[in-house]
Amino acid sequence: MELGLYTFGALGPDPATGEHLTAAQRLQNLIEEAVAADQGGLDVFGVGEHHRPDFVVSAPAVVLAAAAARTQRIRLTSAVNVISSDDPVRVFQEFATLDLLSGGRAEIMAGRGSFTESFPLFGYDLEDYDSLFAEKLDLLLKLRASAIVTWSGRHRPAIDHRGVYPRPVQQPLPVWVAVGGTPASVVRIGTRGVPMALAIIGGQPARFAPFVDLYRRTAAHAGHDPDRLPVSINVHGFVADTSQQAADDYYPAMAEVMNRIGRERGWPPHSRADYDASLGLHGHLLVGSPEQVAEKILFHHRIFTPQRYLIQMSLGPMSHAKLLHAIELFATRVAPIVRAALAVPPVTA
Repeated sequence: MELGLYTFGALGPDPATGEHLTAAQRLQNLIEEAVAADQGGLDVFGVGEHHRPDFVVSAPAVVLAAAAARTQRIRLTSAVNVISSDDPVRVFQEFATLDLLSGGRAEIMAGRGSFTESFPLFGYDLEDYDSLFAEKLDLLLKLRASAIVTWSGRHRPAIDHRGVYPRPVQQPLPVWVAVGGTPASVVRIGTRGVPMALAIIGGQPARFAPFVDLYRRTAAHAGHDPDRLPVSINVHGFVADTSQQAADDYYPAMAEVMNRIGRERGWPPHSRADYDASLGLHGHLLVGSPEQVAEKILFHHRIFTPQRYLIQMSLGPMSHAKLLHAIELFATRVAPIVRAALAVPPVTA
């Protein structure tokens, strides 16, 4: 199972220290996070797209290209590209270019996104939320399948036997689709035979197991081999030397983000009691000492048998030094435990 990190490049004052980074400094720190993950031996580093003042990344391919120049082996993925409000031709070209620059390490994770600012920004109607995603995903998959494309749809001008270049190193360029756990989304992805990234950001992870089962059954029914379709589990988490330190370091940043967004959406306040209740083995937050985090990853592996596991540590603004230390612990202490455990053949009766 691949292990990695993803980030949205949260921008704002550190709730613990009050330090407020510029956008330029936050981006420099983000590249250092990618370098730390690469040097530590992690498998994947992802960057998400937002169009808000509290996040610094609106162009994932550009940021990942900067990371490609500073890293050697780690895979570089969007997490996600909001494909609904973008042009799939440009997205494909950008990531094909990233693939060439990185020596074949680029991936696209397409999604509808958790915010809607990009839709009016780029001239799209939220009434078309579902149809935009379905249509543009189909175009993206057609673009990676052939250099010469003929296509027509409702939301974008038709393409009549046009070439789309450059072509990537990887054939095909990996495309994942991120879902938040609705049956319709899972069925759509399983039918297309595309790898699925399942985001678990609340509740008990075990309740998401039926979605992974539905995905695999739908893929098989559509004629795809589910054993050849990887699943990624994407969660929020943090690692520190002790469980108490991890809980105390991660809470201020997480609470600031969740409560700020919650005020926009009418959610109830996220209290420390709510947070602490999510830290146990059956909770959704992967926060603790290296041993606790490894235990929880292995617990999730028993539930989902995923091929990839990604953690979002920088959910909100926080100390860069603490974040780099958390990445180091994840790479050098958590990952070896998980990899050793999964390398052991299962015990049979």
